[in-house]
Amino acid sequence: MKLGFDKWIVVITVTTAALLQTIDSSIVNVTLNQMMGNLGASLGDISWVVTGYAAASAVMITMSGWLTAKLGRRNYFAASIILFTIASIFCGTSTNVWELVFFRVVQGIGGGGLLTTAQSILIQTFPKEDLGIANAIFGMGVIIGPSIGPTLGGYITDNLSWNWVFYINIPFGILATILTYAYIKEPTEKMIAGKMDWLALILLIMGIGGLQIILEKGEEKDWFDSSFIVGMSVAAGVGLIGFIWRQLAVKLPILDLRLLRRRRYAVGTLFNFILGFGLFASVFIIPVFCQTILGFTASQTGLLLMPGSIMTGFMMPIVGGLLRKNYISPIWYAAIGFVLFFGFCFDLSAISLEAGPDYFFWPLIIRGVGMGLIFIPLTTVTLADLNNVEIPQGSALTGMIRQLGGTFGTAIMTTYISTRTVFHGSRLADNISIYNPLSADRLRQYTNLFLSKGDALITATGKAYGLMQGAVMKQALVMTYADAFLVIGAFFMICVPLLLLFIGKKIETPAHVEMAME
Repeated sequence: MKLGFDKWIVVITVTTAALLQTIDSSIVNVTLNQMMGNLGASLGDISWVVTGYAAASAVMITMSGWLTAKLGRRNYFAASIILFTIASIFCGTSTNVWELVFFRVVQGIGGGGLLTTAQSILIQTFPKEDLGIANAIFGMGVIIGPSIGPTLGGYITDNLSWNWVFYINIPFGILATILTYAYIKEPTEKMIAGKMDWLALILLIMGIGGLQIILEKGEEKDWFDSSFIVGMSVAAGVGLIGFIWRQLAVKLPILDLRLLRRRRYAVGTLFNFILGFGLFASVFIIPVFCQTILGFTASQTGLLLMPGSIMTGFMMPIVGGLLRKNYISPIWYAAIGFVLFFGFCFDLSAISLEAGPDYFFWPLIIRGVGMGLIFIPLTTVTLADLNNVEIPQGSALTGMIRQLGGTFGTAIMTTYISTRTVFHGSRLADNISIYNPLSADRLRQYTNLFLSKGDALITATGKAYGLMQGAVMKQALVMTYADAFLVIGAFFMICVPLLLLFIGKKIETPAHVEMAME
């Protein structure tokens, strides 16, 4: 293709498509309460709106390499955008929760093919000397998307209706489809795809889809005390083991697991899991804390995350330029990023009930710089040993692992917060007694407050104890979130020495890798 105008249209096209997927993975979360009221659904039912999308998307990310080879890169990419857009229309017009869940699954099928295919298009389209700025633009789309989602969702929730969370995809989907057919070209080298392995597909849905559902619904169902979770765990275990066996046994698999024989790619895939864990766990914790403890609105919480995301986007071209200069190994940039991420978590571990929006600004800026330093170098070293034909399969595997890392991070943090809150609440409650002078004095103050409002003594005393219990639980939650930040920070700090696993032959930055930004 010609260089110049055409190449930037390609960047805009794939970035638009990538944003559709990344924004939609988080935008729905802040509208769930409005959906519940409008559709007459329970919390358990409405949560399938998120779970169904995540499970379908994970399965399709895994299959995207094979589908790209089978249908052609442009055809599959355009089909994914069209399916995603049509499903968005039906999601917005849904009249009951299960209709919405169904079309969210369809939307996930379309969305799962967008990120990894967008990555492959950019890697295989651009020459080495033109990848730097395109790398930065695409990276901004991928990283900023999850943070824009809550902001946009909060604005829509506060000013419009939940339906517009889906309708907003329509014009962007139409634009991306037109640009795809006009400017996206097929690669000269193509991977050979075998026939559809239906047994492998069934095992994949059981394994990856089942695991995603377990992680999304485990805390709600009380994990293995639930027969549903136990049954899903058995199905997921059988599916994963069977899928791995099947992929290693056939000549042309759906997902080429043999790529993991290359040490650098295998280690990079592990770190993609870590990256997903940290990115989604931290993005999950902050909005929940701000809205449930500090009383921020959805819009305020979204705006809170914006500066850090912008800083990540700002860092993308800087890091891309440094990598092209080859001053030091990409591993050192990633190590600095992990240390900065620890600093962000350590800073927020001192959080209190007095924290306002300004308190979060600099820690989130530090996180943004850290994410910028981690993202591009890790992608570079992960895909450095793959050739052009292997990129779609390599991108599919790392994309699936990164998404699972994000789901693991969210599930683990949800469970940790639940159990740790009980622990702190129990310890604090032990100090509330009439024999403790401080708590006894506080109880008297509360009781007198309610007596002054005309309550009887027994009623005022009951309300005073209730107020004390609420204050205790709120403080227990603050202590729990502080612990959660420390846990995530320690997790990233431990990963720094593990970066030595990348050490081996000199790491180059080949043309097909510099744009690996999914």
